[in-house]
Amino acid sequence: MEKVIEYPQVVEIGCGLDVHKDIIVGTISCGNQRFETREFGADTSSLTSLRDWCKQAGVTHVAMESTGIYWKPVFNILEEDFEILLVNARHVKNVPGHKTDKKDSAWLSKLLLSGLLKASFIPPQDIRELRDMVRYKKKLIGQVSSEKNRIIKVLEDCNIKLSSVLSNVDGVIGRKIIDTIISGECNVDVLMNFYHGKIKASREDFSKALTGKITPHHIRMLQFHRKRIKETEIFIEEIEEEIDKAAEAYSVEINLLQSIDGIKKDGAVHTPKIRQYVLHSHRPLGQLHCPYQ
Repeated sequence: MEKVIEYPQVVEIGCGLDVHKDIIVGTISCGNQRFETREFGADTSSLTSLRDWCKQAGVTHVAMESTGIYWKPVFNILEEDFEILLVNARHVKNVPGHKTDKKDSAWLSKLLLSGLLKASFIPPQDIRELRDMVRYKKKLIGQVSSEKNRIIKVLEDCNIKLSSVLSNVDGVIGRKIIDTIISGECNVDVLMNFYHGKIKASREDFSKALTGKITPHHIRMLQFHRKRIKETEIFIEEIEEEIDKAAEAYSVEINLLQSIDGIKKDGAVHTPKIRQYVLHSHRPLGQLHCPYQ
């Protein structure tokens, strides 16, 4: 007869959720022998039914894995009513070869009741929203960089070698030359008016670098890329204003974080008040798994 190992129960009633794109399987456990499993859809009305089912059963703690992005809407609906433990899937792997949704949810609920789950750090809602804006701003900055690289590719296609004679094509001189070409002026003598003594390349080399074959198609493509850059930069400014408004409440923490070498404003805004939550949880930062990072 197999020996059953019993663990002390630290949570009276808990629910383990196995979350997928379209289906959520939940198991409510009250002890080693008392549990109930149900399936729910992933739409809002089904998640509301899941919440009501847990509330009626007296659930106080809910555990679910942090795989993918599908846990987020579940968390948003349940966070106000339960203490949620978002756990790393690698820490709660069930027995290989016996994996089903129902067994996974039951296994999670069992670990939850026994206090064997290590919760991930989840920032409060205002911090999550702030981080979303910072990430989006980073994506937009990446788009601007991509458009600038495309401009250089168009110039190379024209055999205009600005990157060979300027340390920064996106600097003042480079932008003036590109704007002049975009306006339709491709005469090398005119473009040479932007040459000055601080440029490391010789005047002769600079003239050679500006000599190429520029077609109307090249000019049109440069116009497309420059227009896209300007539009995105305006959008970035709008997002920065929203980030500044949202970050006002954490100005002290952000300034303190910026005092650390290597952390600039965006990096500081991305993790405000995290130290306070780490100290409150009595867990070192290195032990926290943060699905929002």
